[in-house]
Amino acid sequence: MLKNIKKIFFNHNIKNKDVYLVDPIRDKEFLIESIYEESVLGIDTEFDWRNTYFPTLSLLQIATEKKILLIDCLKNKNLNFLKSILEDKNKLIIFHSSRSDATVLYTNLNIKLENIFDIQIADQIISKGDVQKYATLVNNFFYIELKKTETNSDWLKRPFTKEQLSYAADDVNFLIEIYKRQIKILNKKNLLEKTFYLSNKESKLGHQDLYISRVKKLKKSSNMVKKIFLWRENYAKDLNIPTSYIFKNNDLKKLAQISEIEEFDKEKVFGVFKKRLFAKDFIEFLKN
Repeated sequence: MLKNIKKIFFNHNIKNKDVYLVDPIRDKEFLIESIYEESVLGIDTEFDWRNTYFPTLSLLQIATEKKILLIDCLKNKNLNFLKSILEDKNKLIIFHSSRSDATVLYTNLNIKLENIFDIQIADQIISKGDVQKYATLVNNFFYIELKKTETNSDWLKRPFTKEQLSYAADDVNFLIEIYKRQIKILNKKNLLEKTFYLSNKESKLGHQDLYISRVKKLKKSSNMVKKIFLWRENYAKDLNIPTSYIFKNNDLKKLAQISEIEEFDKEKVFGVFKKRLFAKDFIEFLKN
């Protein structure tokens, strides 16, 4: 069964774990076998969120006690078999900074994870300090400095580079071990229940519509500003483009002021939008 699965040998940080680059359709049987009976999984995602409304999932990394699976999801988004396994409430999912990964998994694979432990939240509870990056926690526990050169690399490009795969494997390699060390400390301090509560609360924020956290910033804005803001969100969502591709955030109030005038100057509206088609659709929206 392993003969067609790409086993990777590259990473000095990966000890006692085999690393595999997995095609979720071709290697489905191997993938299921690797995670089905595991009670604890470390998960991370690599994605692109520069030219779309929704993030585009590229790579899903899953760590078990003995394996690291780098799952290429770019061309394969219909992974219901994976959804049913990962949503199993008997499995504990370890994240670092869970909200962004929860957002990516929900918007791309319709996966809602509900049994979460976030090592970033755990660290903040233990230390009562600032939010720490994953690389900082790895260094604190294992005295290993991770290379972060691939953070902003092109995750939509194929094939992956050796550096990208090494980076991706590192991003899940230490999750379970950090979790094991943190729960000992949390248990002694009677803070484990609080950590699970806050971890799951943070993760669930990734399951909501993207506009919800954004519109909260407009709490003191006029009704017209909020109305236009929500129109732009829905418009961008339908086209799957960033809202800034329609018009800039800085022009929101300006557009609201123009729109509140009964006989507004259409040319001023066209001057705000990136494309005349967008402006025409907006004007039709105002008429209705």
